[in-house]
Amino acid sequence: MAADDFDWQEAFPDVDEYLALRAAAGLSPFTHTAAERGLAGAWCAVCVRWEGRLVGMGRVVGDGGCFFQIVDIAVHPSFQRRGLGGEIMRRLTETLRTRAPDGAFVSLLADPPGVRLYERFGFRASAPASVGMFRRFTKDSGDFT
Repeated sequence: MAADDFDWQEAFPDVDEYLALRAAAGLSPFTHTAAERGLAGAWCAVCVRWEGRLVGMGRVVGDGGCFFQIVDIAVHPSFQRRGLGGEIMRRLTETLRTRAPDGAFVSLLADPPGVRLYERFGFRASAPASVGMFRRFTKDSGDFT
């Protein structure tokens, strides 16, 4: 099976299939409410389907003008190593190239296995010029973690 054998859509997944694919791909979990809001606020998305089932995805979030972030690059483990991640990135970066304003800042956070993939699309580590930082909010603790 090659990337061309799959059904490619510029569309957002539904919340339940989004959460299921994130879990299967080993990405961090979100609540149904958080996922619903996040999907509704995304700038663009790519879905990859096999026999109607979501097997890959990627999204771009941002303000639509100055800043964009590529998120949720995920491929179900049963469908990895078939070029789907690269095709998802190609489609997202092409959409950014054609729709985002000139000079827009596009970022992503890369887990070590994905670094080589993202470098193929021109992304590079920001350090030492800048360092990515984050905090995750949890209501249980009443603070960020």
